[in-house]
Amino acid sequence: MEFTSKQLRAFRLVAQHRNFARAAEALFITPSGLSVLIRELESHLGFRLFNRTTRHVELTAYGDEFLAVIQPNLEALDAAIAHIGRSATGSSQSISLGTTPLVAANILPPAIREFRCQRPDLRIQLFDADLPTLMQLVEAGKLDMAVGIFKSMAGVRRAPFFRFSLMVIRADKGDAPPRAATTWSALNGQTLISLSPTHPHQQLIDKHLVKAGVRWQAGAVVNLLDTQIALVEAEEGIAIVPSFGLPACRNRKVVMSQLINPVVHLEFHQISNRGKKLPPGADEFAAFLKSYIARWAGRAGVL
Repeated sequence: MEFTSKQLRAFRLVAQHRNFARAAEALFITPSGLSVLIRELESHLGFRLFNRTTRHVELTAYGDEFLAVIQPNLEALDAAIAHIGRSATGSSQSISLGTTPLVAANILPPAIREFRCQRPDLRIQLFDADLPTLMQLVEAGKLDMAVGIFKSMAGVRRAPFFRFSLMVIRADKGDAPPRAATTWSALNGQTLISLSPTHPHQQLIDKHLVKAGVRWQAGAVVNLLDTQIALVEAEEGIAIVPSFGLPACRNRKVVMSQLINPVVHLEFHQISNRGKKLPPGADEFAAFLKSYIARWAGRAGVL
């Protein structure tokens, strides 16, 4: 039986993203090229890895079992290659990474701690700031890279990083079981705590509220997701937040459910300066971080 590392990595990306187009972007190939890799792998294996429709991609039972087998082996291979590379260069390395405060406080620290076990010599310098500041620092070459909701901009390399979805959070009063999903129409008449309209994902939320014909009561307008979540806990209203806010919500007495009809996705990108080469280890950490986020998002059902 013969299959390539590229086929296995393609399979893992599709399993993580549940979307061929997104996985192809992450692998820097066309969706048709990715489909060829998956078909070749399925042909070698003798079983289907995915059930595919025009709207959904799901692992088959065999695909789920196969992912559990190859995931640790690919991670071990990446770690071994990195270890050999470190031995060959014999030097320590450093990467500066920027992201927004909520992600920096709730997602990156445990991810960095886990990554350090693989790469104790690679130092991740974390910088938290708002999106415009991060963009300016990357443009000026003062940050190696940043992850967040960034628009395309000249002089800045932008690559798809992860896709989150919009969720609704309510105060946990303990008087009703949590709902797995909530429709946009169910938000009618609710008091909504929102972020400033300058935030990219708030603009997306406002657009879909109008599109869904939702009539809501305007609550507080704040600048930070942490403040928004805290006000929901204080029963000042409900809020629509990206699913990357899940770790912060776990520290509060709030319940979260996915917004459906429609499900609205939010694009995270990785940016870097086009005129500056990324330092050694940057791609390795970015790949690890994607995998790390996919694991907790998948477990929580918020992909």
